[in-house]
Amino acid sequence: MDVRLVRLMATVKDARGALVSSLAKEDFRLTENGVPQDVVLFERESGQPLSVTLLLDTSGSTAIELKYEVESVRKFLRAIFQEGNPNDAVSLYTFNYEVTIQSNFTRRIQRLEGALRSIKSEGGTSMYDALYLSSEALGTRDGRHVIVIVTDGGDTTSTKKFHDALEAVQGADAVIYPVLVIPIASDPGRNRGGENALETLAVQTGGRVFLPSISSLDRAFDDILRDLRTQYVIGYYPKNVPRSKDRFHKVELTVNKPGYRVQARTGYFGDYDVDAPNPGLGQSTIKPKH
Repeated sequence: MDVRLVRLMATVKDARGALVSSLAKEDFRLTENGVPQDVVLFERESGQPLSVTLLLDTSGSTAIELKYEVESVRKFLRAIFQEGNPNDAVSLYTFNYEVTIQSNFTRRIQRLEGALRSIKSEGGTSMYDALYLSSEALGTRDGRHVIVIVTDGGDTTSTKKFHDALEAVQGADAVIYPVLVIPIASDPGRNRGGENALETLAVQTGGRVFLPSISSLDRAFDDILRDLRTQYVIGYYPKNVPRSKDRFHKVELTVNKPGYRVQARTGYFGDYDVDAPNPGLGQSTIKPKH
């Protein structure tokens, strides 16, 4: 059986919460299912190109905030292309009761901005379908894979479930950054279950959740960019890992220094080839943009 390279994108912070980008390979400890692994790929402040999939919630509940979200997204897109690798690219999907691909991966900011101008709010929220379906194209890309999802939380109309979305994203080797736009923090009608699901998706893929107010959306996107610009890319070939009936392989990455905290995915599903696109992603559909 071929052993495939498992890659982790990792962000490290010190005890004060400041990003740390100067660690060496020897500073990290890596295990799979508790068994120490040898790091064979190590890059700090990785120069590998970014493929960013942006998922924008356009369900009816987002109508009031949508114009502010779109403006912050536009600034975020411009910052990606102005500051990054010349091979960085972005794809854009919207989701309400269905998933619509507004733009395939591109570096043409005008194309993405044109798509943003045409969107409107209506219908339910197919968040899990959006994560599941967008993972296929993302998984075929070279370099680092990131999903940024802007939503007010909760899923109401997906055909896919939470674990379908998680497996698809893990199979695409992607990190999720949910931006949860909650108009009223104390609103008793908030979808706490949806928020907790997004928190879990972020933690298990090595990302983190943002809960900005409308006025602080720009700062949330700035923080995501800082994370991405200071990432380590770490890879290993699994060895000496006992066979198990559990498809999920638990991966733990730590730093051999006190006070350092690592954000990295917590594992992968063993039935997936981490260097190949996900199988069987054709059960739901993406609506093409007309």
